[in-house]
Amino acid sequence: MTISGVSSNIATLMQSVAGIDNQLDDLNRQLGTGEKSATYAGLGSQSGIAVSLNSQLAAINSFNDTITNVGTTVSLQQLVLQQIGSLGSTVQSSTSQPSYAIDSTGQTSAQESAESSLDQILSTLNTQGANGYLFSGNSLDQPSVDTADHILNGNGSQAGLKQVIAERNQADLGADGLGRLVIPAVSGATVSVSEDAAGSPFGLKLAGVSSSLTGATVTGPAGAPASISVDLGATNPNSGDTITYTFNLPDGTSQSLQLQATTSTTPGPNQFTIGATPAATAANLQAAVTAGVSQIGSTSLTAASTMAASTDFFDDPPQRVSGSPATATSLVDGTPANTVFWYTGGNSSGSARSSVTARIDSTTTVPYGTQANEQGIQQIVQSIAALAATTYSASDPNAAASYTALNQRVNTALGAPAGVQNITDIESSLANAQTAMAAAQGQHQQTSNMLTNMQQSIEGVDQNQVGAEILALQTNLSASLSTTARMASLNLVTYLSPVTG
Repeated sequence: MTISGVSSNIATLMQSVAGIDNQLDDLNRQLGTGEKSATYAGLGSQSGIAVSLNSQLAAINSFNDTITNVGTTVSLQQLVLQQIGSLGSTVQSSTSQPSYAIDSTGQTSAQESAESSLDQILSTLNTQGANGYLFSGNSLDQPSVDTADHILNGNGSQAGLKQVIAERNQADLGADGLGRLVIPAVSGATVSVSEDAAGSPFGLKLAGVSSSLTGATVTGPAGAPASISVDLGATNPNSGDTITYTFNLPDGTSQSLQLQATTSTTPGPNQFTIGATPAATAANLQAAVTAGVSQIGSTSLTAASTMAASTDFFDDPPQRVSGSPATATSLVDGTPANTVFWYTGGNSSGSARSSVTARIDSTTTVPYGTQANEQGIQQIVQSIAALAATTYSASDPNAAASYTALNQRVNTALGAPAGVQNITDIESSLANAQTAMAAAQGQHQQTSNMLTNMQQSIEGVDQNQVGAEILALQTNLSASLSTTARMASLNLVTYLSPVTG
């Protein structure tokens, strides 16, 4: 027979045991996870604060992931720029003291090395990062540049740089090789030189004239097209007197032609013989001007024309000679149908850097886009390409001088002229992005530490305290189980039995 009331007491004890067991499970979970509750609801009145803290920490982690990703991209961009700068410096060194010795291809070893350097530069400009092509601006899925072969030699109906140079050379030299200048036969004792067309971008441009020719009257340059006139008058100049013509060349450089009067009947280079009459002297001066201009045309003008053509080709859009080259008077935009467009990435309406941006905190974005057609990069590419695209003939007596003139120009262009963006400028602007990201990451770390501490104070537990609570509950549980077991074994006999010692 059971004892009245014992069953209900046992049930109460069992509920207590179950409660203790649940508490132990929760404490063991806290001990394992270090968290007070598995849900925000379990945090009571501080649940809203906990939700906000976790949201802020998640945002910081996301910003840090962005910084890491962008940091890798910028490091790759910097590496490519360093490689391009190094290759540019190597080519520049080869042009400082050029040695003219061409092989069967019509090029020097330095030119062939320049073509190899060009190929390497173009290959590095097509480097891809985690998000796409590094130097394509905002068109990350597009290669940045075309191949060296297409750029130099063309692609089917699309003209390459070599063809553009050939056309520009013809347009600048003209059919007679006189740089589009008109040098007619003398009229009396007057020698005249004029440009062939007003407003034409091609050929030599008359920039000035200075004279010490005794008795001569010099006028110009004036008019449209511009002209210079030298009237020797009624007397011959004296031996040693000079006249100097100055010309502007297509690449922005200038060239002077100084001619000296001499009594020798076999004048040397850049000299003219004083004749029996001023008219005879004028005829000799006209012949000397023609020979001197022709020499300039075959040397410095050809080199300047090549540089101008390279600028035309790498422009956006590329510029082509309009009409028959030898008589053309204007440039026209090339099209994708007739000209290779060397840069194949995206063009930003603003700065190249702003074409790609990343948010690194709630109020800050960093620009880090790069485009292969930025001036600092393009200047190197087009200068090296001009050297690589040019060939010379072993039978041309002016080839060595023309090659030297081209090397001088390439050397200057690769030397980062004042006012022209260079590789270092691009590297510096990317370094600014790196600095901003490092500063943001440092601030994120400080904020994260503070938020984590706050989060821990709300969500975290003192494991020593939890351990002590577990021990106390285990003791209570053991006692409760012992009591429950004893009560469960009671009956009337055992209940009435006297307690024995």
